[in-house]
Amino acid sequence: MSCFLFAGLLPPPSCVAEPTQWDLTSEVIDKTTVRVQLRLNRSLVLCDNNDTDIDCCPKPLCVLEALHVSACLGDTPQATLLVQVKIYAFLFPTGPQSDNITVIPNQVYQPLGTCPCNLTPRACDVRCCCDRDCSLQDLKLFDSKCFPGPFGGQVSPTPDYQCSAQSSENAPDWFPFLCVNSPSENNPYLGLFYQGNTITPKPSPSFQSPVQSAPLPMDNYRQGDPIFTTSNQYFTIPQNSLIGQCAKNAPVGFLDNFNVRCVTRLVSCPSAPPLLTTPADLSVHVKDGLGGVVTVEVVDKVVVDLKQFVDPSVSPDVSGQLCENVTLALDYQLFWRGNGITNITLTRTLGNVQLNGSVILTARYSSVFLNGDFLSEANSGNPGYQVGRPVIGGFLNTVDNDTEVIQRTSINLWRPVNDGMCDSAETRAVLYGENSTAGCLLPINLTNLTQCDLLRENIALLQAALGTATYVATRGNPDSLNVADWVNITFMAPNSSTPVGGTASSCSGIPAHQQIHIQSIVTEVLGGVPQRQIQAMDIKYGLSTWKIECGGGESSSCTDPSWTFPVTSSVTFTDILVNTGPPKTRFKINFTEYDCDRNDVCWPQLAFPLTRYYTGEPYSLCLAKGLILVFFFLAASILGTPWKQIRQAWNSASL
Repeated sequence: MSCFLFAGLLPPPSCVAEPTQWDLTSEVIDKTTVRVQLRLNRSLVLCDNNDTDIDCCPKPLCVLEALHVSACLGDTPQATLLVQVKIYAFLFPTGPQSDNITVIPNQVYQPLGTCPCNLTPRACDVRCCCDRDCSLQDLKLFDSKCFPGPFGGQVSPTPDYQCSAQSSENAPDWFPFLCVNSPSENNPYLGLFYQGNTITPKPSPSFQSPVQSAPLPMDNYRQGDPIFTTSNQYFTIPQNSLIGQCAKNAPVGFLDNFNVRCVTRLVSCPSAPPLLTTPADLSVHVKDGLGGVVTVEVVDKVVVDLKQFVDPSVSPDVSGQLCENVTLALDYQLFWRGNGITNITLTRTLGNVQLNGSVILTARYSSVFLNGDFLSEANSGNPGYQVGRPVIGGFLNTVDNDTEVIQRTSINLWRPVNDGMCDSAETRAVLYGENSTAGCLLPINLTNLTQCDLLRENIALLQAALGTATYVATRGNPDSLNVADWVNITFMAPNSSTPVGGTASSCSGIPAHQQIHIQSIVTEVLGGVPQRQIQAMDIKYGLSTWKIECGGGESSSCTDPSWTFPVTSSVTFTDILVNTGPPKTRFKINFTEYDCDRNDVCWPQLAFPLTRYYTGEPYSLCLAKGLILVFFFLAASILGTPWKQIRQAWNSASL
């Protein structure tokens, strides 16, 4: 496999690799399929004015290249692939972030423009008669084909009921008797595109940031109520806003747990909260909701390894500025009882951040409400699972008195962050009913491929770290003491027919793909809501072959851990269909023309309201109504024309 850059005319395929800024890896999927991955081996940060780094991007369009990838067998090319690459540099906001956004006026009361069809600047738009760039000669070309309505600049078109709006040729049948002669100011479009102070618009959804009203302290707290300090202000913790940015002063709701991350680009050491805090600032006096006051207890924690907070792909510059005691995380634990708060503890995580021009910092903030000393475990349904809720796993645990209980735990998938590497990747819970695939990248070099057994073992441990569950809850509200609410997770061994081995630059049988398969069934319907239950869950691993092919003129690239291979995990949900209806009789199987489910005409249901299958009304009421209809039918038959003819024939025979 070779890759080289070209310019001008397309060169013929070649198996001689050329030095490029791209790393090429290949992975054998099956006998006829090879997955090829190209990875850019350079930075995408835009150069500053005084930046001397040659690895940065001199302009926003950082990479504009055409790559020629050739698959070779020996020195003979077998297949070629042309890849056109267009990559822009990363652009970060230079100023502080804010929740303020552009205010868009309501077009009902204030138009964005008097001529909406004027789309081309300094040019005449066809059929746009309100375009001032159109000359009189241009308007004569399409004066009878102008865009109608507000789009064509007619912000107040004449209503249809106006006498002047209809012509005698195409007038409706009610014209001119029901037309109205009214001034143009009185029309149904009054208020549309209207500028003035005489109309008060009704409240409508807006893109503006809501203005928080003055807080109203409460005697006690309920679910979702904001927590107040002794100064009658909101108790705030940084949280994510609705537009994705981090709000530094977001109120904390009672019994509302959250765990958020705020990404900030540091160009200088922080000088204000929330990245620079002191214990005095965090020791807030909070109203407990029971008539008392609770003070936040601050506990400091210092970390040295900043992989979870700083982008690990950027190596720190020792000569750069050192920011000491940066607040990396604020983890609150609020203990509650009844309608009040009994205690609040805060774990403040501090660290020293080395600036290398600029650093992408990911700060973490969380709030957890504890009833007593235990975190309340949320269910995923009652009783069946709800779509979008986490799948509940568990493992067997022995507590006091040798009692065996199933301890809850989560079943996770990969959640890549930052550069997507596995050493910085996180996990997220498997959500019921949502098929998903995620993964991370693992750096591998030739030394790793010479120890295939160790590599397989490390990958297996990495995949096993996604969850320790050996059981899965069948319902959304399982009982930890009732084993009937849980089923065993089936761990399927890899296919024994798959060859496991390796060469000097490749390893096969790598368990790089974890596949979770969950089978569920609808057991019942409560209140019109189907109750879903998990019947079985199995976990198996797909084996891959990892191979490194070195090239490009530098042998050092083969030993450096710059080759990355994907480690993935996926979950698939399958519904088990259950036929709960009675078995079909031989008559229904043989004579399908009498099957009401297959034909438009259903003769067995001719008297459907009188049968037991009709449940819309009581059977006695249906029978009474049916007898009344029969009585009227007989009466009409006796008193109608047929009976009259019978009497006439009887009288004629008597005479």
